[in-house]
Amino acid sequence: MPIAEAAKAKGFKVVIGYGEDGDANLKLLKQKGFKIKHIPMHRKSINLFNELKTIFCIWNFFKKEKPDIVHLVTIKPYLYGGIISRIIRVPCLVSAISGLGTLFISKDFRIRTLRSLLYPIYKMTFNHSNQIVIIQNKSDLKTLVNWGVLNLSKIRLIKGSGVKLENFINPDEPKGETIVCFAARLLRDKGVYDFISAARLLKKKGVRARFLLAGELDQNNASGLNFDEYNELKKENSVEFLGYKDNVPELYAKSHIICLPSYREGLPKSLIEAAAASRAIVTTDVPGCRDAIIPNKTGLLVPAKDPLKLADALNWLIEHPKERIFMGKEGRKFAEKEFRIKKIVHEHLDIYQQLIDKKSKIILS
Repeated sequence: MPIAEAAKAKGFKVVIGYGEDGDANLKLLKQKGFKIKHIPMHRKSINLFNELKTIFCIWNFFKKEKPDIVHLVTIKPYLYGGIISRIIRVPCLVSAISGLGTLFISKDFRIRTLRSLLYPIYKMTFNHSNQIVIIQNKSDLKTLVNWGVLNLSKIRLIKGSGVKLENFINPDEPKGETIVCFAARLLRDKGVYDFISAARLLKKKGVRARFLLAGELDQNNASGLNFDEYNELKKENSVEFLGYKDNVPELYAKSHIICLPSYREGLPKSLIEAAAASRAIVTTDVPGCRDAIIPNKTGLLVPAKDPLKLADALNWLIEHPKERIFMGKEGRKFAEKEFRIKKIVHEHLDIYQQLIDKKSKIILS
């Protein structure tokens, strides 16, 4: 939204094509004067008919709007839209990779086979003559370059989608029992089971703390929990299930520690917001997560899929409030330097201008 608003203010005509979104967001986009278009798209689907329908709709969308710049976000848009942009000769292309996700985490034979099949598609996607590819962490950058699908000269490293620091106005920790908060979609790959296991271990040791789990089901994701699994987990008395929470600043203001034991990320918004909220972080030493903290200064890193080490790190912060508060303050400084939304928006507008300038030189030559 901030990038779209800034582009509009600079004189761009902004048209937004969306796949899955909530009614509240669509209403807000209309109120702000954006033209929007629904593109039938399902993250989980591998049905050939559905995918061809999506490709056809993106093709028609681009043909009708005749964009000077196309900015593609998430995997299906940047794969399908990238190839279509090359074919119909869209002048300027921005491809934003928010994280390589399950496709590059899983060692399952089917996923590895799919990854191999997608190689030529990735190769075509990132082969536009006037293109910049935005990547959120260095590990994803190295993966794609080493895979041979992306030229290093096209890459811009931008740390996440930014955060409005002014929304986080309660830097002081609340009084009372220590509260540890997990805020993310309920996915296995986000480490939800590891968080619950760590909480269970600490409760058995008699550690006095509350463990909050804020998030919603996402059954369109391959690693998403289903209703039966969710209901079974809710029986746990070691964790409090809050469901979806739309006011993250308020949630974090009531917490002392933010935990995300994910298996891989682009650059997790929940951890950027934790830094902005002046809260100490415990997360995993994996791409994306480790890029969102300064280890041992704004938070602690633990191995992925290791509830015991996770519990130890959480316990250390619970038992060392002075060090925890110091980490939170350093996290805020880190957020002010790296994650300020105005900085992120400025970097995107610079990319647009760079592509436009290059387009002009190509035409003149």
